[in-house]
Amino acid sequence: MLATIDFELPAMLEAGEPPEARGLERDQVRLMVSHSRSNQIEHYRFDQLPTILQAGDVLAINTSGTLNAAIPATDAAGERLIVHLSTQLLAELWLIEVRQPYATSSQPYRATLAGSSLDLKSGGQIDIHRGYANNDETISRLWIASLRLPQPLPHYLAEHAKPIHYQYVANDWPNSYYQTVYATELGSAEMPSAGRAFSERLLTRLVAQGIQIAPLLLHTGVASLEDHEPPYAEWYSLPATSADLINRARADRRRVIAVGTTSVRAIESTVDQRGLVHPQTGWTELVITPERGLHAVDGILTGLHEPKATHLAMLAALAGYHHLELCYREALDQHYLWHEFGDLHLILP
Repeated sequence: MLATIDFELPAMLEAGEPPEARGLERDQVRLMVSHSRSNQIEHYRFDQLPTILQAGDVLAINTSGTLNAAIPATDAAGERLIVHLSTQLLAELWLIEVRQPYATSSQPYRATLAGSSLDLKSGGQIDIHRGYANNDETISRLWIASLRLPQPLPHYLAEHAKPIHYQYVANDWPNSYYQTVYATELGSAEMPSAGRAFSERLLTRLVAQGIQIAPLLLHTGVASLEDHEPPYAEWYSLPATSADLINRARADRRRVIAVGTTSVRAIESTVDQRGLVHPQTGWTELVITPERGLHAVDGILTGLHEPKATHLAMLAALAGYHHLELCYREALDQHYLWHEFGDLHLILP
């Protein structure tokens, strides 16, 4: 288990609906800006980001789009379940999580499933082969499975599946509420949510101000709220144009700010001993901790993470645990909202 921080998160601070349902534009959520060296903390609205960033800053954005990855299923005894598609593996295999329905406890279903099959709507089926091991450590909630569907996967998911959500989101929201405005390729089980608050209008203002955008791709898997395991392998791609933007910024002592922990993982997976990043496509198993450190990223824009979340170890690699504890105490005191529909935190040097 990674070192992390713990705190009590009141239910009232769990964002249970998109900001649009609260009468806000997507770029009008709150933004906490913290400076790790001075421990200074400031409060803004997200659409004020152009007043915080500087010309020449590079924003690295994850352009992976969010799948309808939650599929209703039933087991051989007729029990209703939800299958979360996590990661598409090789040879038509998938990494999946099986959960109890949202209307009940919505906990991971931990009964032995290897060798069993689950029935899907319209005659589809999921065959579960074996449990998944991450770095030789079994993750009890994840399974390797194959899908047998009556139609191509994109069409089946569009018709029969919904975006993954957890108990703090009481209602179903259309897939469009789980997309960033710059998504280019569907593939993430859960939304790369740090980028959700960007609007087309705000991106235009940033580019006009001289902020550079470095797109990359990392398809996120499911992140169970219960177990907080270290991240497992995810598929990513860092194009040559973005690698060049990042390297030039670092050579000129300009800031590289990653939008989301997914962008951090992709960039840091390509860095060499000189601190240069390289165009790469493949699977990353990188786990970023304070001991490992960050070598190519200067700042992180991220959501507010749950108590004990392993993502906090990555943030501590940039800012240290003491700074994070100050920030999270401030976020709690100021009633910031957590989760994918909540507020954001920008950590700068």
